[in-house]
Amino acid sequence: MIRVPHWLNRLRRVRRPGTPRGPRAKVWVPYLLVALIAVASLTGLTVSPDEESRRGRADYVVVAAAAGLRWEDLDPRRTPALWQEATQGSVGWLSVRSAHAVTCPSDGWLTLGAGNYAAWDTRAVTGRCPPAEPELTQPDGFGANVVDQRTVVRTNQERLPYGTTPGALAESVRCTVAVGPGAAIAAARPFGRVDRYLPELPDDPAPLLGQCVLSIVDLGTISGSGAERQAAVAAADAVLARVLAARPERSLMVIAGLSDTERTSRLHVAIAEGEGWQGGWLTSAGTGRDGYLQLVDLAPTVLSALGRPSPEKLFNGYAATVSDGRPSDPAEAMQGNHDADQRSIAQRGVAEIFFTVLAIVQFLLFVAVVPVLVRARRHAGPAAPPLPPPRLVALAEAALIAAGLAIPAALLADLAPWWNSTHPAWIFGSATGAIMVAGTLLIRLTPRYRETLWPMAAVSAIGATVIAVDLLTGSRLQLNGVAGYSAVYGVRYAGLGSVGLGVFVACLLLLAGCLAQWVSRRWRPVVIVFFGGIGVVMVGSPYLGADPVGAIAVTAGVCVAAALSTGGWLTFPRLAWATVAGLAVTAGFAALDLSRLPLEQGTLGRFLTALGNGTAGPAMQRAAAANGQALLDSPLTLLALAGTLMLLFCQFSPWGGLTRVYGLHPAVRAGLAGTAVATLIAGVFGGTAVGAAGAAAAAAVPVAVLTALRVLVHAADRTPPPGETDGPGGPSLRKSDEDPVVVI
Repeated sequence: MIRVPHWLNRLRRVRRPGTPRGPRAKVWVPYLLVALIAVASLTGLTVSPDEESRRGRADYVVVAAAAGLRWEDLDPRRTPALWQEATQGSVGWLSVRSAHAVTCPSDGWLTLGAGNYAAWDTRAVTGRCPPAEPELTQPDGFGANVVDQRTVVRTNQERLPYGTTPGALAESVRCTVAVGPGAAIAAARPFGRVDRYLPELPDDPAPLLGQCVLSIVDLGTISGSGAERQAAVAAADAVLARVLAARPERSLMVIAGLSDTERTSRLHVAIAEGEGWQGGWLTSAGTGRDGYLQLVDLAPTVLSALGRPSPEKLFNGYAATVSDGRPSDPAEAMQGNHDADQRSIAQRGVAEIFFTVLAIVQFLLFVAVVPVLVRARRHAGPAAPPLPPPRLVALAEAALIAAGLAIPAALLADLAPWWNSTHPAWIFGSATGAIMVAGTLLIRLTPRYRETLWPMAAVSAIGATVIAVDLLTGSRLQLNGVAGYSAVYGVRYAGLGSVGLGVFVACLLLLAGCLAQWVSRRWRPVVIVFFGGIGVVMVGSPYLGADPVGAIAVTAGVCVAAALSTGGWLTFPRLAWATVAGLAVTAGFAALDLSRLPLEQGTLGRFLTALGNGTAGPAMQRAAAANGQALLDSPLTLLALAGTLMLLFCQFSPWGGLTRVYGLHPAVRAGLAGTAVATLIAGVFGGTAVGAAGAAAAAAVPVAVLTALRVLVHAADRTPPPGETDGPGGPSLRKSDEDPVVVI
């Protein structure tokens, strides 16, 4: 005998004893609704906002670059030429990722000329980067030859997984001019020839800059700090001023800080100034974020401005475009509180501390909860150990709720400019802790807190809502955020990161599982697929999550969750149904992505295009290498391992209550199974190994353990008088004499 509230009777369609059966829904109706939801999800992926971007044209392009130049180096008095160009032109943060772990000046210049990730050599960098000093010969006194160019080409094509051809940019134009040793590396053709070369800018550079459609000028190397750095920046600004005074008419000026000078990676200067490039943000299809550009985007930008096609299969970047909305003052746009470089520096250190501490704290919390679970274990016979004290149970529940809210709280903490403080880690930790406490109190003080699944549903709803709102507002909390991704690494600049994906999938599927428990068994797949469809659109839309691989993974997880939501095992018919549904959605997703313009395609469309033309091999090698590195280096691996072990102990140990939870709430088991499938697929194919699974475990495992504890504490086998319990794991921990008695 179980007491069930009146409202729950109606929602679960429980028939009270003695009442006639009502009309039954058609068997095919749930399946029809599932199909309609899937179609609606695919349709939602085609919706795109109206975006205006522009790209100028030019008869000449002059690239003036300085290794190590950052936005903090610019000043209206000390660097007037740079400041003038930043004021008049379009600006952005330049990510200088190359094929080398540390992009030193030679790597940056080579990547500029290749239009793809390149490395001058494969030697490890210790301390400061060596200067760009290639060995040059000038047999005719007009051009030059880079002696090591053929060796460099073989290194990039045979030993590195990017299929890079150094010199591809120079091969795409009739002739090039190079001034300075670094510019010679960028302007050299694959066999080493530099068409026109001078070691320094002549007194009158106008005739030189008008000889070829592409001129590349080395402004020097910006390194060190204090007066040494300011002197180097002033010297570069003086050279730039002479270039600006002599530039040809209808020319595009591209100014870039194209490499690092030390082992620490930074964001650098990117400016484009010319007709059609005034006063906006630089962006590209490769970043999908206004104000962010990659080093590999510069070569396609040069050719696009000149009206020339990019060499097929050789370039990895995309031509830059200009979007509006930039503040007119460069200081307001790129410095102070808007200094993304400074924020990314703080983000790297704080993120490592945060996830390491989170992994340790969750592991210790699971160890501390084990004795509570053991004491709450059901025992046969009238004599049994006493239940854990209510205060201890309440404390354990509060700690588990707070642990489940840790990553959503870390995302919200990025609303405050903690990176500008003297002690960013302490400020961030304090803000995150305060949000965790506030969220725990909010869940604890709600009237429905005593319901068995309420904490899990509430934590999941908060986590999914935080990430969904962030995606709808431009993913501002994830960019350079502790629980997001850093633009310095050159992997992701917009949309949903691996941490956000793991938390979003876990919270969405657990919330769907909790809600599905309140409807009849036949309609549970509809609830799962409804929320899963929302997740596919949020994750896969190039204008929201921008993660097609993640969307395919979510589709697979949703199919598995829907198949298991009615209870029972994952039988072959269920697996076949889930596989067919997943393949259908994936094929539809791929068709939609391939139907877009090349510059609008997502990761899936680009990969399928590369697979068709035979250039997908390097991408697969890079993903495999990234998986190995992420598996060993990321604290998320510890979170995934700790969460997996805790779930296994809770399911297979005598004191574990997870098997009991699965029996009473099969839709919750479906949500957990779908989360595991989705996050593992997303991690393996996305190059983050178990990164997404670790983030999902951080959000899902604490509330799963909490639910198991509640079911154990609420077990009705301690010989209480009949009628004084809701039964094992029933819908609520509360009892009311007014609730009707229903036989189940």
